[in-house]
Amino acid sequence: MKCKLTIAYDGTPYEGWRSQRAEHGVAHQIELAWQRCFSCAANLISSSRTDSGVHARELVTHSSWPNKKFSASQIAVQLNARLPETIRIMNVEAVADSFDARFDASGKEYRYTIWNHAAMHPLLRDRAWHVPKRLDLTSMREAAAALIGSHDFRSFTVNREGELGNSVRRLQRCEIVSIDHELTIILEGEGFLYKMCRAIVGTLVQIGEGKISVSEIKVMLDPRDSKSCGMIAPAHGLSLWKVHYPPV
Repeated sequence: MKCKLTIAYDGTPYEGWRSQRAEHGVAHQIELAWQRCFSCAANLISSSRTDSGVHARELVTHSSWPNKKFSASQIAVQLNARLPETIRIMNVEAVADSFDARFDASGKEYRYTIWNHAAMHPLLRDRAWHVPKRLDLTSMREAAAALIGSHDFRSFTVNREGELGNSVRRLQRCEIVSIDHELTIILEGEGFLYKMCRAIVGTLVQIGEGKISVSEIKVMLDPRDSKSCGMIAPAHGLSLWKVHYPPV
């Protein structure tokens, strides 16, 4: 029997889910708490690996059940008592040994928050990107619609060491929700390239500012063209919102 954990965290003080400097990663904090609680290694396998500064509302991970004497609710209580306030185990459930948090995921939803007002709202300073110039939502939504579907998103990623593999991804949703001055860009797909969500958001914002035309989206999605996307949006506005799994 495996243990499926749903985790939420404020990514501000961390260098992503995992960091080369282990102690600065979210996973390391949970693994330390796990070792203290259950006297065994967690060996967490996660659905996603968020970047430095990115938040999570529902990241999913799995591990072996630590000890039969602990119930699911007790595991959550024990871990949360030893974790920093910026990390919380929101749910624990028993799953079959065949469950894999990474490979069984059928899709992921990310949400990016923008505060579009001359003055930054102080309650959103760690959760939203402040864009003071009024954005053209009509143009942004037209560009967002052009991104939906299967495309080569090589222009919307940042190359790591080595060659870029298959850069085709299917974006099922790219929606912009506006409430007063707060914009939420909802991105849902089967999978995303490195920094792809932030590249999409940065490009849409530059379109909204009039720095990039909507027509350039088609050029960016053409693998025969070398035109790169717009800017990479700051990390602190992005949250992993939900990980989807097929119904059992």
